[in-house]
Amino acid sequence: MGPKDVVYSWRLRRDLKDALVDVARSENTSLADLLESIARGWLARRATDSDDAQAQRRIHDAAKATFGAIRGGDPHRSEQASSRVRAELLRQHAR
Repeated sequence: MGPKDVVYSWRLRRDLKDALVDVARSENTSLADLLESIARGWLARRATDSDDAQAQRRIHDAAKATFGAIRGGDPHRSEQASSRVRAELLRQHAR
């Protein structure tokens, strides 16, 4: 990381600032370093969450191909769902 060369300020409630100052003191760091660490952590989690959301979307889209593939009429269908889904996926991918 390079030198800090940008100044940014914003208004916040006194109780929030006091809490942040307390945490910075307990971690033996400055408020600026604490805020930078918080911001970097948030950005990293946001990027990971975005990647996770995209992965979930891809999984959901792939699973949509099998939605409704199991027909009704069997009272024990829910007990056999896993094996039936597996069999249907194998059948579809064997094409």
